[in-house]
Amino acid sequence: MHYYMPYDVPEQKKIRLIINTDAKNEADDQFAIVHALLTPRFKIRGIIAAHFGTHRTNESMLESYRECEHVLSLMKMASKVALYKGAERAMPDEATPVHSEGAELIIREALADDPTPLYVVFLGPLTDLASAYLAEPAIAGRFTALWIGGGQWPKGEREFNLLNDIDAANVVMASPIDLWQVPRDVYSTIRTSLAELALKVRPYGEIGHYLFQQMLEVNEAGASNPRFPKGEMWALGDSPAIHLLLDDHAYHFELKPAPRFTKDMYYVHYQNERMIRVYNYVDSRFTLEDMFAKIALFHACSE
Repeated sequence: MHYYMPYDVPEQKKIRLIINTDAKNEADDQFAIVHALLTPRFKIRGIIAAHFGTHRTNESMLESYRECEHVLSLMKMASKVALYKGAERAMPDEATPVHSEGAELIIREALADDPTPLYVVFLGPLTDLASAYLAEPAIAGRFTALWIGGGQWPKGEREFNLLNDIDAANVVMASPIDLWQVPRDVYSTIRTSLAELALKVRPYGEIGHYLFQQMLEVNEAGASNPRFPKGEMWALGDSPAIHLLLDDHAYHFELKPAPRFTKDMYYVHYQNERMIRVYNYVDSRFTLEDMFAKIALFHACSE
């Protein structure tokens, strides 16, 4: 059996996973991180703390790092999962990488002599991926990147993860890196209510209580914002990054020519050779119920 679950996964079905997360930006990254940590299919090679711009703080990466430390501490996994610092800021242009421990980890794992497939999920900006590629282009073709980001196809729109490093997104789109994109109109469908979270997450140990409580705090902090959050519900938009590595939804994506992004975050469709996978649907109930079950099982085996 898996250490945290009453079952395990055949070794041949397992994958290596790196999680790149702007964890302190709001309240949904934490759910995706916990879900990943409790999933037996994943051999987690590290968590990279990502920046989330400078709109609220000049130390956003360090805030994400400390948040990841806190989540790992609550789950008593601080000694089991390696944590790395990502770039402190966005790339200054499309030619200049921002070096970091996180970019080095991506390079190291991509070039490792390990037949286990490698996936790197990005729950925030693509700074560390673009920087790793610019520093070592040989990593392309040796892993799959999954990005929660970008606006609705085909026009585009303002989208937070893209906003925080448009240059990095353009580097990745122009590269030969295998990329799965989950755009905003798709990731925003992972809807849950505070009532559901109170029932299915809050009762299950320190981590369950924290996941629920920090969402209440972010909800209260945004009380004066007329658009977000909405008050009694949340879209756990980062969770598809975990779910799609359990089931890749073979009938719910299209291969599309990779675009460029304008500075106001619209798509520019200019070529037909470099293709990426763009999702048009994720199963929200599968995503949420698997996470709820794993949190409850983790609590049961921890008692």
